[in-house]
Amino acid sequence: MTTTATNPTVGAPVDIPEYPMPRAAGCPFDPPPALRALQAQAPITQVRLWDGSTPWLVTRYADQRALLADPRISSDTTARGYPHVSAGLRERRTTARTFINMDDPEHARLRRMVTATFAIKRVETLRPAIQQIVDDLIDQMLAGPTPVDLVQAFALPVPSLVICHLLGVPYADHDFFQHTSKLLINRGTPPEVARHAQDTLNDYLDGLITDKLAHPTDDLLSRLAHQQVRTRQLTQRELARMASLLLVAGHETTANMIALGTLALLQHPDQLTKVRATTDPAVIRAAVEELLRYLSIVHMGRRRVALADVEIGGQLVHAGDGVVLATEAGNRDEQAFADPDALDLDRDARAHVAFGFGVHQCLGQPLARVELQVVYGTLYRRIPTLRLGADLADIPFKHDSGVYGVYELPVTWSTHRAETP
Repeated sequence: MTTTATNPTVGAPVDIPEYPMPRAAGCPFDPPPALRALQAQAPITQVRLWDGSTPWLVTRYADQRALLADPRISSDTTARGYPHVSAGLRERRTTARTFINMDDPEHARLRRMVTATFAIKRVETLRPAIQQIVDDLIDQMLAGPTPVDLVQAFALPVPSLVICHLLGVPYADHDFFQHTSKLLINRGTPPEVARHAQDTLNDYLDGLITDKLAHPTDDLLSRLAHQQVRTRQLTQRELARMASLLLVAGHETTANMIALGTLALLQHPDQLTKVRATTDPAVIRAAVEELLRYLSIVHMGRRRVALADVEIGGQLVHAGDGVVLATEAGNRDEQAFADPDALDLDRDARAHVAFGFGVHQCLGQPLARVELQVVYGTLYRRIPTLRLGADLADIPFKHDSGVYGVYELPVTWSTHRAETP
C-alpha cells in the first residue's frame, strides 16, 4: 500500500509506501517482496508509518552498518522525529527508558554495569548448565504425548530458565513475565495497556530488588542492587527498568529463534541433515550464524533519528529526520551475501547484522549464541525423526510482534528412534 504526498521541492505528487510491509503468502521466512523491491530500486527512501510520519528507510547492508556506527544517528526515543513502531511501544520507550534507548555517555555508563555478566568467557561457563536444561526438557517431551507445541514445551522454557538463573528471578513466575512481555512487544497493544504492563513488571522487579537488598543471593540483581543502588549510582526504580529490559529481551528473542529456526530447518531437510549429522562445534556455530542472518527476527527495522545532517548513499538525511534500518533486508543484500535468499549452513555469515552493529549492538548476543548452539546441536540429534505436526499454512506467525516468530509450533516424531543424551 502507498499513500500520495507532495514533494516539497518540486511540488509534484510522490508515492510513499507504507511500512512495515506484508510478507508474501507461503514465504514466511523471507522479507516482504515490496521491501526487497525498494532495496533494488530505491535503497534509501521515505516510508509512511502508523502515525503519518515519513522517516527514511535504509535497506542496503553497507549503508546500515555505516549509520549504526555513526554517533550522529541517535537511539534516543525521546528525541523529536524518532520513528516509533507503534503507540504502545512509544508509551513504553519514552516513559520507561533503558540504556538501549539512550546515547553515550549515559548509554555506556549504564551498559557497563551489566557487560561483565554477558561477556563471552563468562557465558561459556554456563554452557554445561544450558546443556542440562536442554536435555531435561527434551526428556520431558519424549516422555509425553505427541504432537507437542515446541514453543511452550521447549523454545520458551530454555531461555526463560537461563535468564531467570542469571538475574535471580523465580522461574515459578514465568507465566506472569512471559504474558507481560508479549504485551510489551506487540505493536497492537494500546498505550494504556502497555503502560500498565510495564508498570506491573517494574513493580514486580522492584519488590524483588527490595528482597535482594535484604537477603542477597548469587545473581545479577543482587550484585547490581548492592553495587549500584546502595552506592546511589542507580535508583531502585532505574534498576527495575534495567532488569525488565534484560528479562524480556533475554527470553523473547532466543525463544523465537529456537522455534522459527527449527521450522526453517524442517522446511529445508538438506540443511537439517547437516546439523543433525554432526557433533562438530564449528559446524553448529556456523549454522547458528546463518540462521540468524536468514531469519532476522527483528523485523520492524532498527529505529533511529538523525541528530545532524548525514549523507548516506547519495541521500542527505536532515537533522530531526527519523531513520528505519531494515536489517532483515540488509541480511538478504546480494552485495553482502552471495545468493542471499538461500539457507546455506556452509556459508560464513558471521558479518550479519541480526544483532545490530556499533555501540548498540545486542548486549546479550554471546548468551543467545551459546543457547542456540546447544539447542541446534542437541534437539535434532536427540530426536532425529522430528517433523512438523501441522501444515505450514496453519502455523500462526507473529506478524504483529516486534520480534518475528511463531505463536505455536506443533511437532511430532517416531518414538522408537529418539536418542538419549
